[in-house]
Amino acid sequence: MFQFPEKYQQYIHRLSDVRVLGQIVFVVIVLLISWSGVKVIHANYQLQQQIVRLQQENEVQRLKNENQKLKNEYYNSPQYLELAARQNFGLAAPGEKELLVPKAVALAHVPAQAVIEQDAGRAGNASKKIFYARNIEAWIDFFFHRTPTMD
Repeated sequence: MFQFPEKYQQYIHRLSDVRVLGQIVFVVIVLLISWSGVKVIHANYQLQQQIVRLQQENEVQRLKNENQKLKNEYYNSPQYLELAARQNFGLAAPGEKELLVPKAVALAHVPAQAVIEQDAGRAGNASKKIFYARNIEAWIDFFFHRTPTMD
């Protein structure tokens, strides 16, 4: 049969003692219970995080619904209906007179730079700069105290 070296013989003899075996079994059981407890605590923590996230999503959705209700109330208000009628259909309130100004007369009283920019905006929608280029130019204008360009 297999023989352990002399220095290990005393350890093997100690392991055969019932008290040492009892302690080893006790330690193993404590470790197993602790491990399962840690897993349960971790699972509860993850579930709690999920509950908090869902509560926040519910709160955000509730606020969106409340905002939409306020918008709907505004859209049904007489003030909005009056503004929509003025903008979309050219209507006026009773007793008001609507003045139609010819384009040439209106443009005669507008600064020339605004007319050039408006015409350039109509003609060159494709030539508009991308966002980050406009952003960089805006920052440069800000730091050098220049008047911003309208692109």
